[in-house]
Amino acid sequence: MGRATLIGFSAVAMWAMLALLTDASGQVPPFLLSAITFSIGTGVGLVARLFMQTRDDREKIPPQVWLIGIAGLFGYHFFYFTALRNAPAVDASLIAYLWPLLIVLGSALMPGEKLAWNHVVGALLGLAGTVLIVTRGGALAFDARYAFGYAMAAACAVLWSAYSLLSRRFPSVPTSIVTWFCAATAGLSLACHMALEETVLPVGAGQWLAVLGLGLMPVGSAFYAWDIGVKRGNIQVLGAASYAAPLLSTLVLIAAGVAEPSLRILAACVLITGGAALAAKSLFLRKPGSAGAGASGDGAGASEHRAGA
Repeated sequence: MGRATLIGFSAVAMWAMLALLTDASGQVPPFLLSAITFSIGTGVGLVARLFMQTRDDREKIPPQVWLIGIAGLFGYHFFYFTALRNAPAVDASLIAYLWPLLIVLGSALMPGEKLAWNHVVGALLGLAGTVLIVTRGGALAFDARYAFGYAMAAACAVLWSAYSLLSRRFPSVPTSIVTWFCAATAGLSLACHMALEETVLPVGAGQWLAVLGLGLMPVGSAFYAWDIGVKRGNIQVLGAASYAAPLLSTLVLIAAGVAEPSLRILAACVLITGGAALAAKSLFLRKPGSAGAGASGDGAGASEHRAGA
């Protein structure tokens, strides 16, 4: 699998730490936690600039890039937190996790991309595995009382898939721009916290370390890695493979002793892994030297990683 695609998948691996670290961060309200962790994520980008060659910051960035980036990062978290306040967490999470499927299907509309049957089937298998993870093997019972929360969760899925797909249309924009997306998200999250929440800070070194871990990985480095992946990697494979996030998150919780292993987890593992492998079939079977979506982009992605991350 190409380098940029693997870099993008590293974001999925980091997002697998989100549930464990969030649980370990204590009772910090969502928007305050978002403000703190995205501030740390901004610091990740600023430190990266000291060690990597970046493009001239004076180079003009198209206005729509700012809109896409800030709406993607802040909008997703705003609507997700709103969904959790207005619908059961299981239902809201499952609806929000439609974004990998929307990325795979939406990629057919992107210039130079071609949607194949294995991409669609692989994404659907991943969705089935996610249903097992999120619902804990039980049945969903949607209730009209939670319609607003369901709508907010659907907005999450649409926003993040749109952010991922639209970012691919601006491959010349360096990944270092994500630094300022994180900064804007931190500021907007702080404003929401001041308007909607009471301040509760982490207690003790353990909770502060969890918050630091969130900012360094799933709410920091992951967004820079994702930017490289969606701009230069194989976006169909990356979208289907993204269903591994809830599975990996569950495995991390099991390893930490927070959750118990089960046949349901094993079944989800088979579905998600099989779906990702099916979606990546063309990469595994591609002859050396042949061109493809992943092949043509990954070399460029590597150069952007050196020049723009």
